[in-house]
Amino acid sequence: MDNAAVEEKRKDKIPYDYNKSILKNFDPKEMAQNSGCSYNEENGEFIVKLMGENLIVKYPCGDVLKEDGSEIEKYPPKTLVLRYLMNAKGIEPTNKNITYRDVDGGNVYYNNFYGRCILRLSKTFGNNIDKFKDVFDKIEAEKVNMGDVAYKFQFLNNIYVTFALWSGDEEFSPSSQILFDSNVPFYFTAEDLAVVGDVSIGTITKLAYSK
Repeated sequence: MDNAAVEEKRKDKIPYDYNKSILKNFDPKEMAQNSGCSYNEENGEFIVKLMGENLIVKYPCGDVLKEDGSEIEKYPPKTLVLRYLMNAKGIEPTNKNITYRDVDGGNVYYNNFYGRCILRLSKTFGNNIDKFKDVFDKIEAEKVNMGDVAYKFQFLNNIYVTFALWSGDEEFSPSSQILFDSNVPFYFTAEDLAVVGDVSIGTITKLAYSK
């Protein structure tokens, strides 16, 4: 691993460690009720489903593990799961979409979100829409009428995200849009949503291009 990757991992570990340290300040039964995630009081474990994969969150220590108890290599999804449990307000999906800019602070962080998520999505799949379709069929996402192709999928319980693509041609480059159910501010901040986009794209890219 090169020095830049090591530094990036170290930076990602800081928010994970911080959120782990404050999880104990939150009541586990309230977190379970507000997130809709199951909590086993006897062994102190939450089960959180992230894009179809069950993860275990240990309480009160805050360790986030795969369902088989093995380590998750990347820190951002683990941090996101902890923030989800602590911030969840139990608001059901509205089936109405909002853009990143509609979220408080979204205008401030939009350039980061655009480069990190929207541009990355169009560069990864804009010229390979068949792979985009295939991966969302695999995770049984809901096809919606937007762009050349678009899908709505469940990221976490009560958290729904829509990815839309417009294929490119000789005149225009491929483009994309990312929308969230309008209940999302009751769970995540604008900064969190950049990680939601990042983790989602990483997950579908791995599914689409892994052999």
